[in-house]
Amino acid sequence: MSEYETVQLERCEGVALVTLNRPDSLNAFSVGLRRDIALAVAEVNADDSLRAAVLTGAGRAFCAGADLMEVQGDDFDVRSQLNNEYKPVLTAITESSKPWISAVNGAAAGIGSAFAMVCDLTVMAEDSFLYQAFTAIGLVPDGGATWHLARTIGRKRAYEMIVTGEKLRANRCLELGLCNRVVANDELVPAAMSWAAELAGKAPLSLRYAKQALNAAMEEDIASTISAEADLQHLCINSQDAREGVVAFVEKRAPQWQGK
Repeated sequence: MSEYETVQLERCEGVALVTLNRPDSLNAFSVGLRRDIALAVAEVNADDSLRAAVLTGAGRAFCAGADLMEVQGDDFDVRSQLNNEYKPVLTAITESSKPWISAVNGAAAGIGSAFAMVCDLTVMAEDSFLYQAFTAIGLVPDGGATWHLARTIGRKRAYEMIVTGEKLRANRCLELGLCNRVVANDELVPAAMSWAAELAGKAPLSLRYAKQALNAAMEEDIASTISAEADLQHLCINSQDAREGVVAFVEKRAPQWQGK
């Protein structure tokens, strides 16, 4: 188990709570936070006792984006940072076998919005918002933000959000499909943890392969998707969990999932 300077990792009955913990900087990504979040995500993904994870931010914000104090030097290489530091951890969340829920408090801006959107499900506090702050400082969205926005709200709406720098409030995000639920500010983490605990009680292989099927379906045609689903269904139907699910249904009891 790793020790972290800028991330808190807590475990509760099969659920991980990962908290970005630079509240004085609104959880802006520093070199330390980039390192710690990569280690924490890897630790959660590798822990078979954890069936779901929640990602949130300490203090007043989910994440204000990149720490701009670190990008002022002449030797700063943004391509290296995005490809070698951000991309692996964002991809690790996408490809994780378990569901990740982002619990968004306050601002999820810049690369912070990419971390909020990359999670499989999103709960937002009433006063929270997604913000593409890049145009205001002469930059473009990164971390896969354009991918998520275009596929969720459409190209024209995504471009409008980017070029105007509009802050999309939680209720508007709910309308547009950028989040699943909006809750009171003080209920955010408990609500996300409760949802994660509910998911942790479901069949792990079903959750894993449904996520894998959806990720593939975002890129494939219908014929390829049907075949990919068939392959995944073959794995599920021949699993111990599927047999346990049928027996539990007949016996009218809760199934005991093994993830096998």
